[in-house]
Amino acid sequence: MFTEKANKIFQDVIEKYHVINTVDQPFENGYDKSNLLEHLLYRKCWIDTVQWHYEDIIRDPQIDPVAALTLKRQIDASNQDRTDMVEYIDSYFLEKYKDVTSKTDATINTESPAWGIDRLSILALKIFHMNEEATRTDASDAHRDACQKKLDILLEQRIDLSTAIDTLLSDIEKGGKYMKVYKQMKMYNDDELNPVLRSQK
Repeated sequence: MFTEKANKIFQDVIEKYHVINTVDQPFENGYDKSNLLEHLLYRKCWIDTVQWHYEDIIRDPQIDPVAALTLKRQIDASNQDRTDMVEYIDSYFLEKYKDVTSKTDATINTESPAWGIDRLSILALKIFHMNEEATRTDASDAHRDACQKKLDILLEQRIDLSTAIDTLLSDIEKGGKYMKVYKQMKMYNDDELNPVLRSQK
């Protein structure tokens, strides 16, 4: 199943990040472009993992305002990278299934495969960090128990989401579903569409 591979890659990425555990560490993809799908999945989860920690840092109530603004710009850039990677992954599947003839009663899904994969990558991060909380030796029993209950739900959610993604890909391959990808038409980064940026030109 596709998601078995994806979940393994996401786990590898998150564990690799936490060896050094800093947002400033260099990135090295575990797969070259000859393994394109794996290459894209690895990169996607790395972006998500770094951004997860950006979001932790910016919530520090003692953060220097100038540093916070710099970090906000990094988060904005990371969000754009994340969206771009989702589109690259969807492009991979569009190419893979380009010769599939959709059935006459084929339907479209509420989200593309890659946006489901995006949620699966974020879910892997939630599971990793909730497990950390559930096993923290300096936390109270009540805290660990509460986090273990949440972890159990997240693990169940991963099973359900993985099944849904694998089913969607199978349905697309068999012609029961068809892909139609809408590029993300973000306006706030565009100096023609964002009135604040436009006024600075």
